[in-house]
Amino acid sequence: MTTDTHDSLILRAIMDAAVDAMIVSDKDGIIIRANAAACRLFGFDLDELVGHNVNILMPPTMAERHDGFMAAHVQTGERRIIGIGREADGQRKDRSTFPLHLSVGRTDLSGVPYFVAILHDLTQRNATQGALSRSQRLEAIGQMTGGIVHDFNNFLTVVIGNLELLETRLTDKRQHDLALDALNAAELGANLTSRLMVFARQSNLKPLVVDLREVCRDTLAILERTIGALFNIRVDFGEDISPVSVDPVQLQSALMNLALNAKDAMPEGGELLITVSNILIDDSYMAQETDIVPGHYVRLSVSDNGSGMSQEMQDRAFEPFFSTKSDSGGSGLGLPMVYGFVRQSGGHITLYSELGHGTSFGLYFPALEAPDHATRTLPPNGLPRRLPRGQGQVVLVVEDNAKVRRLSVERLGDLGFKAVEAESGDAAYAMLQSGLKAAIVFSDLVMPGTLNGYDLAAKVRAEFPDTKVLLTSGYASDVVTSAMAEGQNFDVLHKPYRLSELALRLQALLLGAPG
Repeated sequence: MTTDTHDSLILRAIMDAAVDAMIVSDKDGIIIRANAAACRLFGFDLDELVGHNVNILMPPTMAERHDGFMAAHVQTGERRIIGIGREADGQRKDRSTFPLHLSVGRTDLSGVPYFVAILHDLTQRNATQGALSRSQRLEAIGQMTGGIVHDFNNFLTVVIGNLELLETRLTDKRQHDLALDALNAAELGANLTSRLMVFARQSNLKPLVVDLREVCRDTLAILERTIGALFNIRVDFGEDISPVSVDPVQLQSALMNLALNAKDAMPEGGELLITVSNILIDDSYMAQETDIVPGHYVRLSVSDNGSGMSQEMQDRAFEPFFSTKSDSGGSGLGLPMVYGFVRQSGGHITLYSELGHGTSFGLYFPALEAPDHATRTLPPNGLPRRLPRGQGQVVLVVEDNAKVRRLSVERLGDLGFKAVEAESGDAAYAMLQSGLKAAIVFSDLVMPGTLNGYDLAAKVRAEFPDTKVLLTSGYASDVVTSAMAEGQNFDVLHKPYRLSELALRLQALLLGAPG
Protein backbone atom coordinates (compact mmCIF):
# COMPACT_ATOMS: atom_id res chain seq x y z
CA MET A 1 0.00 0.00 0.00
CA THR A 2 1.45 3.37 -1.01
CA THR A 3 1.72 6.29 1.39
CA ASP A 4 -0.84 8.25 -0.66
CA THR A 5 -3.35 5.38 -0.50
CA HIS A 6 -2.79 5.00 3.24
CA ASP A 7 -3.30 8.72 3.79
CA SER A 8 -6.45 8.64 1.69
CA LEU A 9 -7.89 5.79 3.75
CA ILE A 10 -7.09 7.61 6.98
CA LEU A 11 -8.77 10.76 5.66
CA ARG A 12 -11.88 8.79 4.66
CA ALA A 13 -11.99 7.09 8.07
CA ILE A 14 -11.67 10.44 9.86
CA MET A 15 -14.41 12.02 7.77
CA ASP A 16 -16.81 9.11 8.24
CA ALA A 17 -16.16 9.05 11.98
CA ALA A 18 -17.09 12.73 12.26
CA VAL A 19 -20.48 13.42 13.83
CA ASP A 20 -21.06 16.57 11.78
CA ALA A 21 -21.39 16.70 8.03
CA MET A 22 -18.17 17.39 6.10
CA ILE A 23 -18.03 18.34 2.42
CA VAL A 24 -14.92 19.10 0.32
CA SER A 25 -15.36 21.07 -2.91
CA ASP A 26 -13.13 22.65 -5.54
CA LYS A 27 -12.99 26.29 -6.57
CA ASP A 28 -16.01 25.84 -8.85
CA GLY A 29 -18.11 24.45 -6.00
CA ILE A 30 -18.02 20.85 -7.29
CA ILE A 31 -18.14 18.31 -4.46
CA ILE A 32 -15.14 15.97 -4.49
CA ARG A 33 -15.62 14.36 -1.06
CA ALA A 34 -18.49 14.01 1.42
CA ASN A 35 -18.78 11.95 4.58
CA ALA A 36 -21.55 9.64 5.75
CA ALA A 37 -22.96 12.31 8.09
CA ALA A 38 -23.43 14.65 5.11
CA CYS A 39 -25.35 11.96 3.23
CA ARG A 40 -27.62 11.36 6.23
CA LEU A 41 -28.13 15.07 6.87
CA PHE A 42 -29.20 15.92 3.32
CA GLY A 43 -30.80 12.59 2.35
CA PHE A 44 -28.54 11.91 -0.64
CA ASP A 45 -26.51 8.85 -1.51
CA LEU A 46 -22.78 9.50 -1.85
CA ASP A 47 -22.79 9.18 -5.64
CA GLU A 48 -25.56 11.78 -5.77
CA LEU A 49 -23.27 14.32 -4.08
CA VAL A 50 -19.79 13.72 -5.49
CA GLY A 51 -19.39 15.46 -8.84
CA HIS A 52 -22.31 17.82 -8.29
CA ASN A 53 -22.33 21.49 -7.30
CA VAL A 54 -22.76 22.24 -3.59
CA ASN A 55 -25.68 24.51 -4.43
CA ILE A 56 -27.94 21.42 -4.61
CA LEU A 57 -27.76 21.54 -0.80
CA MET A 58 -29.08 25.12 -0.63
CA PRO A 59 -32.50 26.78 -0.98
CA PRO A 60 -32.91 28.41 -4.43
CA THR A 61 -32.27 31.98 -3.23
CA MET A 62 -28.93 31.01 -1.68
CA ALA A 63 -27.99 28.64 -4.52
CA GLU A 64 -28.35 31.45 -7.06
CA ARG A 65 -25.84 33.63 -5.17
CA HIS A 66 -23.35 30.97 -4.09
CA ASP A 67 -21.29 30.69 -7.27
CA GLY A 68 -20.88 34.48 -7.36
CA PHE A 69 -19.68 34.56 -3.75
CA MET A 70 -17.09 31.84 -4.40
CA ALA A 71 -15.87 33.39 -7.65
CA ALA A 72 -15.43 36.75 -5.90
CA HIS A 73 -13.44 35.11 -3.13
CA VAL A 74 -11.15 33.24 -5.53
CA GLN A 75 -10.49 36.43 -7.51
CA THR A 76 -10.10 38.90 -4.63
CA GLY A 77 -9.26 36.78 -1.57
CA GLU A 78 -11.99 38.58 0.37
CA ARG A 79 -12.99 36.40 3.36
CA ARG A 80 -16.66 37.25 3.75
CA ILE A 81 -17.68 33.59 4.05
CA ILE A 82 -14.37 31.76 4.49
CA GLY A 83 -13.06 30.98 7.96
CA ILE A 84 -16.18 32.35 9.62
CA GLY A 85 -18.91 30.25 11.21
CA ARG A 86 -22.46 31.36 10.54
CA GLU A 87 -26.04 30.12 10.50
CA ALA A 88 -27.73 29.32 7.22
CA ASP A 89 -30.49 27.17 5.72
CA GLY A 90 -29.87 23.81 4.10
CA GLN A 91 -32.07 21.95 1.63
CA ARG A 92 -32.50 18.17 1.64
CA LYS A 93 -33.04 15.95 -1.36
CA ASP A 94 -36.81 16.08 -0.77
CA ARG A 95 -36.65 19.94 -1.01
CA SER A 96 -37.39 20.43 2.69
CA THR A 97 -35.27 23.09 4.38
CA PHE A 98 -33.71 23.17 7.84
CA PRO A 99 -31.42 25.46 9.86
CA LEU A 100 -27.72 24.64 10.15
CA HIS A 101 -24.43 26.07 11.34
CA LEU A 102 -21.90 26.35 8.53
CA SER A 103 -18.15 26.96 8.70
CA VAL A 104 -16.01 26.94 5.57
CA GLY A 105 -12.21 26.67 5.51
CA ARG A 106 -9.80 26.98 2.58
CA THR A 107 -6.66 25.05 1.77
CA ASP A 108 -4.37 25.32 -1.26
CA LEU A 109 -2.71 22.25 -2.79
CA SER A 110 -0.12 22.99 -5.45
CA GLY A 111 -1.64 26.42 -5.83
CA VAL A 112 -5.17 25.08 -6.37
CA PRO A 113 -7.77 26.15 -3.78
CA TYR A 114 -10.09 23.63 -2.10
CA PHE A 115 -12.83 24.33 0.39
CA VAL A 116 -13.87 22.26 3.41
CA ALA A 117 -17.34 22.85 4.86
CA ILE A 118 -18.45 21.54 8.25
CA LEU A 119 -22.22 21.62 8.81
CA HIS A 120 -24.21 21.03 11.99
CA ASP A 121 -28.00 20.58 12.06
CA LEU A 122 -29.63 23.22 14.29
CA THR A 123 -33.20 21.92 14.05
CA GLN A 124 -33.33 20.47 17.54
CA ARG A 125 -31.41 23.35 19.10
CA ASN A 126 -33.78 25.92 17.59
CA ALA A 127 -36.83 23.91 18.68
CA THR A 128 -35.45 23.68 22.21
CA GLN A 129 -34.68 27.39 22.29
CA GLY A 130 -38.19 28.15 21.04
CA ALA A 131 -39.76 26.02 23.76
CA LEU A 132 -37.48 27.59 26.37
CA SER A 133 -38.32 31.06 25.12
CA ARG A 134 -42.07 30.38 25.38
CA SER A 135 -41.63 28.91 28.85
CA GLN A 136 -39.54 31.89 29.98
CA ARG A 137 -42.08 34.30 28.51
CA LEU A 138 -44.91 32.64 30.40
CA GLU A 139 -42.79 32.55 33.55
CA ALA A 140 -42.00 36.27 33.24
CA ILE A 141 -45.66 37.10 32.59
CA GLY A 142 -46.59 35.00 35.62
CA GLN A 143 -44.14 36.80 37.89
CA MET A 144 -45.26 40.20 36.65
CA THR A 145 -48.90 39.19 37.02
CA GLY A 146 -48.33 38.03 40.60
CA GLY A 147 -46.80 41.38 41.56
CA ILE A 148 -49.55 43.41 39.91
CA VAL A 149 -52.28 41.27 41.46
CA HIS A 150 -50.81 41.68 44.94
CA ASP A 151 -50.89 45.48 44.69
CA PHE A 152 -54.25 45.51 42.94
CA ASN A 153 -55.79 43.38 45.70
CA ASN A 154 -54.69 45.98 48.26
CA PHE A 155 -56.47 48.69 46.28
CA LEU A 156 -59.59 46.57 45.91
CA THR A 157 -59.66 45.84 49.63
CA VAL A 158 -59.90 49.56 50.34
CA VAL A 159 -62.46 50.15 47.57
CA ILE A 160 -64.71 47.24 48.59
CA GLY A 161 -64.48 48.08 52.29
CA ASN A 162 -65.48 51.68 51.77
CA LEU A 163 -68.28 50.80 49.36
CA GLU A 164 -69.73 48.37 51.91
CA LEU A 165 -69.70 51.07 54.59
CA LEU A 166 -71.22 53.57 52.18
CA GLU A 167 -73.97 51.17 51.09
CA THR A 168 -75.22 50.70 54.65
CA ARG A 169 -75.47 54.46 55.25
CA LEU A 170 -77.23 55.55 52.08
CA THR A 171 -80.98 56.04 52.34
CA ASP A 172 -81.68 57.37 48.86
CA LYS A 173 -82.56 54.35 46.68
CA ARG A 174 -80.91 55.72 43.55
CA GLN A 175 -77.66 56.41 45.40
CA HIS A 176 -77.88 53.04 47.14
CA ASP A 177 -78.25 51.25 43.76
CA LEU A 178 -75.26 53.12 42.32
CA ALA A 179 -73.12 52.12 45.31
CA LEU A 180 -74.30 48.52 44.98
CA ASP A 181 -73.36 48.48 41.26
CA ALA A 182 -69.92 49.80 42.12
CA LEU A 183 -69.53 47.15 44.84
CA ASN A 184 -70.52 44.36 42.45
CA ALA A 185 -68.02 45.65 39.87
CA ALA A 186 -65.25 45.75 42.50
CA GLU A 187 -66.04 42.16 43.51
CA LEU A 188 -65.82 41.12 39.86
CA GLY A 189 -62.39 42.71 39.83
CA ALA A 190 -61.44 40.70 42.93
CA ASN A 191 -62.62 37.55 41.18
CA LEU A 192 -60.49 38.42 38.17
CA THR A 193 -57.39 38.86 40.33
CA SER A 194 -57.98 35.50 42.00
CA ARG A 195 -58.06 33.87 38.56
CA LEU A 196 -54.83 35.64 37.63
CA MET A 197 -53.24 34.27 40.78
CA VAL A 198 -53.90 30.76 39.49
CA PHE A 199 -51.96 31.54 36.31
CA ALA A 200 -49.16 33.12 38.35
CA ARG A 201 -49.05 29.91 40.43
CA GLN A 202 -49.54 31.84 43.63
CA SER A 203 -53.01 30.60 44.51
CA ASN A 204 -53.63 28.51 47.62
CA LEU A 205 -54.20 25.01 46.30
CA LYS A 206 -55.69 22.37 48.58
CA PRO A 207 -54.36 19.13 47.11
CA LEU A 208 -55.87 15.76 47.96
CA VAL A 209 -54.98 12.24 46.86
CA VAL A 210 -57.63 11.53 44.22
CA ASP A 211 -58.56 9.18 41.40
CA LEU A 212 -58.81 11.37 38.29
CA ARG A 213 -61.62 9.18 36.95
CA GLU A 214 -63.87 10.03 39.92
CA VAL A 215 -63.22 13.76 39.58
CA CYS A 216 -63.95 13.54 35.86
CA ARG A 217 -67.22 11.67 36.44
CA ASP A 218 -68.39 14.33 38.91
CA THR A 219 -67.51 17.08 36.46
CA LEU A 220 -69.14 15.34 33.51
CA ALA A 221 -72.42 15.12 35.41
CA ILE A 222 -72.45 18.93 35.35
CA LEU A 223 -71.11 19.28 31.80
CA GLU A 224 -73.72 17.03 30.24
CA ARG A 225 -76.43 19.40 31.46
CA THR A 226 -74.44 22.47 30.42
CA ILE A 227 -73.10 21.67 26.96
CA GLY A 228 -76.35 20.64 25.32
CA ALA A 229 -77.73 17.98 23.02
CA LEU A 230 -75.60 18.91 19.99
CA PHE A 231 -72.48 17.53 21.63
CA ASN A 232 -71.62 13.91 22.26
CA ILE A 233 -69.36 13.38 25.30
CA ARG A 234 -67.42 10.11 25.36
CA VAL A 235 -65.07 8.79 28.01
CA ASP A 236 -62.26 6.26 27.88
CA PHE A 237 -60.94 5.56 31.36
CA GLY A 238 -58.15 3.05 31.82
CA GLU A 239 -58.10 0.39 34.50
CA ASP A 240 -55.92 0.48 37.63
CA ILE A 241 -55.27 4.22 37.32
CA SER A 242 -52.64 5.49 39.75
CA PRO A 243 -53.69 8.13 42.30
CA VAL A 244 -52.43 11.71 41.98
CA SER A 245 -52.21 14.68 44.34
CA VAL A 246 -54.27 17.62 43.02
CA ASP A 247 -56.80 20.17 44.19
CA PRO A 248 -60.07 18.52 43.03
CA VAL A 249 -61.93 21.84 42.85
CA GLN A 250 -59.27 23.38 40.62
CA LEU A 251 -59.14 20.21 38.53
CA GLN A 252 -62.90 20.38 37.98
CA SER A 253 -62.53 24.02 36.97
CA ALA A 254 -59.73 23.15 34.53
CA LEU A 255 -61.74 20.33 32.96
CA MET A 256 -64.79 22.55 32.57
CA ASN A 257 -62.65 25.28 30.99
CA LEU A 258 -61.28 22.84 28.42
CA ALA A 259 -64.71 21.35 27.73
CA LEU A 260 -66.37 24.75 27.25
CA ASN A 261 -63.52 25.83 24.96
CA ALA A 262 -64.15 22.68 22.93
CA LYS A 263 -67.87 23.52 22.79
CA ASP A 264 -67.07 26.97 21.38
CA ALA A 265 -64.85 25.32 18.74
CA MET A 266 -67.81 23.17 17.58
CA PRO A 267 -70.64 25.64 16.91
CA GLU A 268 -72.50 23.09 14.77
CA GLY A 269 -72.05 20.30 17.32
CA GLY A 270 -69.43 17.60 17.57
CA GLU A 271 -67.74 15.07 19.77
CA LEU A 272 -65.77 15.54 22.97
CA LEU A 273 -63.59 12.71 24.25
CA ILE A 274 -62.13 12.62 27.76
CA THR A 275 -59.57 9.94 28.56
CA VAL A 276 -57.59 9.03 31.67
CA SER A 277 -54.62 6.69 31.41
CA ASN A 278 -51.34 5.74 33.05
CA ILE A 279 -48.34 6.95 31.04
CA LEU A 280 -44.74 5.81 31.41
CA ILE A 281 -42.24 8.19 29.86
CA ASP A 282 -39.07 6.14 29.74
CA ASP A 283 -37.02 7.20 26.75
CA SER A 284 -35.34 10.41 25.68
CA TYR A 285 -37.40 10.75 22.49
CA MET A 286 -40.75 10.80 24.30
CA ALA A 287 -39.37 13.19 26.94
CA GLN A 288 -38.18 15.45 24.12
CA GLU A 289 -41.54 15.31 22.35
CA THR A 290 -43.59 16.15 25.44
CA ASP A 291 -41.02 18.32 27.28
CA ILE A 292 -41.55 16.10 30.34
CA VAL A 293 -38.92 14.42 32.51
CA PRO A 294 -39.06 10.59 32.46
CA GLY A 295 -41.27 8.90 35.05
CA HIS A 296 -44.77 7.61 35.77
CA TYR A 297 -47.69 9.96 35.07
CA VAL A 298 -51.46 9.94 34.87
CA ARG A 299 -52.66 11.73 31.74
CA LEU A 300 -56.03 13.42 31.40
CA SER A 301 -56.75 14.13 27.73
CA VAL A 302 -59.52 16.35 26.39
CA SER A 303 -60.04 16.08 22.61
CA ASP A 304 -62.58 17.59 20.25
CA ASN A 305 -63.22 17.51 16.51
CA GLY A 306 -63.84 21.24 16.22
CA SER A 307 -62.29 24.05 14.21
CA GLY A 308 -58.75 23.59 15.55
CA MET A 309 -56.08 26.22 16.20
CA SER A 310 -53.46 27.86 14.00
CA GLN A 311 -49.79 27.63 14.99
CA GLU A 312 -49.85 31.25 16.21
CA MET A 313 -52.86 30.50 18.40
CA GLN A 314 -51.11 27.42 19.81
CA ASP A 315 -47.96 29.42 20.57
CA ARG A 316 -49.95 32.03 22.53
CA ALA A 317 -52.76 29.87 23.92
CA PHE A 318 -51.54 30.01 27.52
CA GLU A 319 -50.82 33.75 27.62
CA PRO A 320 -53.22 35.81 29.81
CA PHE A 321 -55.82 37.87 27.93
CA PHE A 322 -55.00 36.27 24.56
CA SER A 323 -58.39 35.17 23.27
CA THR A 324 -59.80 34.21 19.90
CA LYS A 325 -63.36 34.84 21.07
CA SER A 326 -63.17 38.29 22.66
CA ASP A 327 -66.15 39.36 20.55
CA SER A 328 -68.25 36.76 22.37
CA GLY A 329 -67.10 37.61 25.86
CA GLY A 330 -63.94 35.51 26.16
CA SER A 331 -61.57 36.86 28.82
CA GLY A 332 -58.43 35.08 27.65
CA LEU A 333 -57.90 33.64 31.15
CA GLY A 334 -59.35 30.14 30.80
CA LEU A 335 -56.31 28.36 29.35
CA PRO A 336 -53.77 30.37 31.40
CA MET A 337 -55.63 29.26 34.53
CA VAL A 338 -55.45 25.62 33.41
CA TYR A 339 -51.75 26.03 32.64
CA GLY A 340 -51.00 27.66 36.00
CA PHE A 341 -52.95 25.04 37.95
CA VAL A 342 -51.25 22.11 36.23
CA ARG A 343 -47.78 23.58 36.66
CA GLN A 344 -48.41 24.49 40.30
CA SER A 345 -49.53 20.90 40.84
CA GLY A 346 -46.15 19.67 39.60
CA GLY A 347 -47.55 18.54 36.25
CA HIS A 348 -47.19 19.36 32.56
CA ILE A 349 -49.59 20.29 29.78
CA THR A 350 -49.39 19.59 26.06
CA LEU A 351 -51.41 20.99 23.16
CA TYR A 352 -51.92 19.42 19.75
CA SER A 353 -54.20 20.94 17.14
CA GLU A 354 -54.84 21.03 13.40
CA LEU A 355 -56.96 23.70 11.72
CA GLY A 356 -60.24 22.25 10.59
CA HIS A 357 -59.78 18.97 12.44
CA GLY A 358 -59.76 19.57 16.18
CA THR A 359 -57.69 20.03 19.32
CA SER A 360 -56.33 17.77 22.03
CA PHE A 361 -55.00 18.87 25.43
CA GLY A 362 -52.98 16.51 27.60
CA LEU A 363 -52.68 17.17 31.36
CA TYR A 364 -49.91 15.09 32.93
CA PHE A 365 -49.83 14.67 36.71
CA PRO A 366 -47.07 12.75 38.54
CA ALA A 367 -48.36 9.33 39.63
CA LEU A 368 -48.09 8.71 43.38
CA GLU A 369 -47.78 4.96 42.79
CA ALA A 370 -46.38 3.15 39.77
CA PRO A 371 -49.01 0.79 38.31
CA ASP A 372 -48.38 -2.89 39.07
CA HIS A 373 -47.58 -3.75 35.46
CA ALA A 374 -44.99 -0.97 35.16
CA THR A 375 -43.02 -1.12 38.39
CA ARG A 376 -39.74 -1.95 36.72
CA THR A 377 -36.96 0.55 37.18
CA LEU A 378 -35.85 2.53 34.18
CA PRO A 379 -32.55 1.64 32.50
CA PRO A 380 -29.69 4.07 33.30
CA ASN A 381 -29.87 5.68 29.87
CA GLY A 382 -33.69 5.88 29.85
CA LEU A 383 -34.02 3.52 26.86
CA PRO A 384 -35.71 0.12 26.90
CA ARG A 385 -33.31 -2.79 26.37
CA ARG A 386 -33.34 -5.36 23.54
CA LEU A 387 -35.61 -3.51 21.16
CA PRO A 388 -36.35 -5.26 17.86
CA ARG A 389 -34.25 -3.62 15.16
CA GLY A 390 -34.45 -3.13 11.45
CA GLN A 391 -31.91 -4.28 8.89
CA GLY A 392 -31.68 -1.14 6.80
CA GLN A 393 -35.21 -1.37 5.39
CA VAL A 394 -36.52 1.87 3.85
CA VAL A 395 -39.24 3.63 5.84
CA LEU A 396 -41.00 6.57 4.17
CA VAL A 397 -41.75 9.14 6.88
CA VAL A 398 -44.73 11.34 5.94
CA GLU A 399 -45.19 14.32 8.27
CA ASP A 400 -45.83 18.02 7.60
CA ASN A 401 -44.35 19.21 10.90
CA ALA A 402 -40.60 19.54 10.27
CA LYS A 403 -39.65 19.09 13.94
CA VAL A 404 -41.74 15.94 14.35
CA ARG A 405 -40.51 14.62 10.99
CA ARG A 406 -36.90 15.09 12.03
CA LEU A 407 -37.54 13.37 15.35
CA SER A 408 -39.13 10.40 13.54
CA VAL A 409 -36.11 10.12 11.24
CA GLU A 410 -33.77 10.05 14.23
CA ARG A 411 -35.87 7.41 15.95
CA LEU A 412 -35.93 5.17 12.88
CA GLY A 413 -32.20 5.58 12.38
CA ASP A 414 -31.58 4.48 15.96
CA LEU A 415 -33.74 1.41 15.30
CA GLY A 416 -31.69 0.37 12.26
CA PHE A 417 -33.93 1.63 9.46
CA LYS A 418 -33.17 3.97 6.55
CA ALA A 419 -35.64 6.86 6.67
CA VAL A 420 -36.78 8.82 3.61
CA GLU A 421 -38.82 11.99 4.21
CA ALA A 422 -41.94 13.49 2.66
CA GLU A 423 -43.75 16.58 3.93
CA SER A 424 -47.22 15.58 2.70
CA GLY A 425 -49.30 12.66 1.53
CA ASP A 426 -49.20 14.01 -2.02
CA ALA A 427 -45.39 14.16 -1.99
CA ALA A 428 -45.13 10.65 -0.55
CA TYR A 429 -47.48 9.22 -3.18
CA ALA A 430 -45.45 10.89 -5.94
CA MET A 431 -42.24 9.38 -4.55
CA LEU A 432 -43.76 5.90 -4.52
CA GLN A 433 -45.06 6.33 -8.07
CA SER A 434 -41.56 7.43 -9.13
CA GLY A 435 -40.12 4.12 -8.00
CA LEU A 436 -39.21 4.51 -4.33
CA LYS A 437 -39.15 1.02 -2.81
CA ALA A 438 -40.30 1.48 0.78
CA ALA A 439 -40.87 -1.42 3.14
CA ILE A 440 -43.11 0.72 5.36
CA VAL A 441 -44.93 4.04 4.99
CA PHE A 442 -45.03 5.75 8.41
CA SER A 443 -47.54 8.58 8.02
CA ASP A 444 -49.26 11.22 10.09
CA LEU A 445 -53.03 11.36 9.69
CA VAL A 446 -53.71 15.08 9.29
CA MET A 447 -51.67 16.79 6.58
CA PRO A 448 -52.05 19.55 3.99
CA GLY A 449 -52.83 18.64 0.40
CA THR A 450 -55.36 16.31 -1.16
CA LEU A 451 -54.24 13.11 0.60
CA ASN A 452 -54.59 12.71 4.35
CA GLY A 453 -53.03 9.74 6.11
CA TYR A 454 -56.00 7.44 5.54
CA ASP A 455 -56.18 8.40 1.85
CA LEU A 456 -52.47 7.70 1.41
CA ALA A 457 -52.76 4.39 3.26
CA ALA A 458 -55.64 3.30 1.02
CA LYS A 459 -53.64 4.09 -2.13
CA VAL A 460 -50.60 2.25 -0.81
CA ARG A 461 -52.69 -0.80 0.04
CA ALA A 462 -54.27 -0.82 -3.44
CA GLU A 463 -51.25 0.07 -5.61
CA PHE A 464 -48.20 -1.04 -3.60
CA PRO A 465 -49.34 -4.19 -1.78
CA ASP A 466 -45.80 -5.12 -0.71
CA THR A 467 -45.51 -1.89 1.27
CA LYS A 468 -46.86 -1.88 4.82
CA VAL A 469 -48.48 1.16 6.46
CA LEU A 470 -48.23 2.50 10.00
CA LEU A 471 -50.31 5.59 10.81
CA THR A 472 -49.77 8.00 13.69
CA SER A 473 -51.80 10.84 15.20
CA GLY A 474 -51.38 13.50 17.84
CA TYR A 475 -55.01 13.16 18.89
CA ALA A 476 -55.83 11.11 21.95
CA SER A 477 -58.31 8.94 20.09
CA ASP A 478 -60.18 8.45 16.86
CA VAL A 479 -62.60 11.18 17.94
CA VAL A 480 -61.04 13.33 15.23
CA THR A 481 -59.75 10.79 12.76
CA SER A 482 -62.63 8.31 12.54
CA ALA A 483 -64.47 10.65 10.19
CA MET A 484 -61.50 10.48 7.81
CA ALA A 485 -61.34 6.68 7.58
CA GLU A 486 -64.18 6.12 5.08
CA GLY A 487 -64.43 2.43 5.89
CA GLN A 488 -60.69 1.79 5.89
CA ASN A 489 -59.24 -0.20 8.78
CA PHE A 490 -55.77 0.89 9.86
CA ASP A 491 -54.19 0.86 13.29
CA VAL A 492 -53.07 4.21 14.66
CA LEU A 493 -50.00 4.78 16.84
CA HIS A 494 -50.94 7.72 19.05
CA LYS A 495 -48.46 10.48 19.84
CA PRO A 496 -46.59 10.75 22.08
CA TYR A 497 -45.36 7.19 21.77
CA ARG A 498 -42.40 5.37 23.27
CA LEU A 499 -39.51 4.14 21.17
CA SER A 500 -40.35 0.59 22.24
CA GLU A 501 -43.93 0.99 20.95
CA LEU A 502 -42.64 2.15 17.56
CA ALA A 503 -40.11 -0.70 17.39
CA LEU A 504 -42.74 -3.35 18.16
CA ARG A 505 -45.25 -1.95 15.66
CA LEU A 506 -42.62 -1.90 12.90
CA GLN A 507 -41.51 -5.44 13.73
CA ALA A 508 -45.12 -6.67 13.61
CA LEU A 509 -45.55 -5.18 10.13
CA LEU A 510 -42.32 -6.68 8.84
CA LEU A 511 -43.27 -10.09 10.18
CA GLY A 512 -46.39 -10.04 8.06
CA ALA A 513 -49.12 -8.43 10.20
CA PRO A 514 -51.71 -6.61 8.07
CA GLY A 515 -50.71 -3.10 7.02
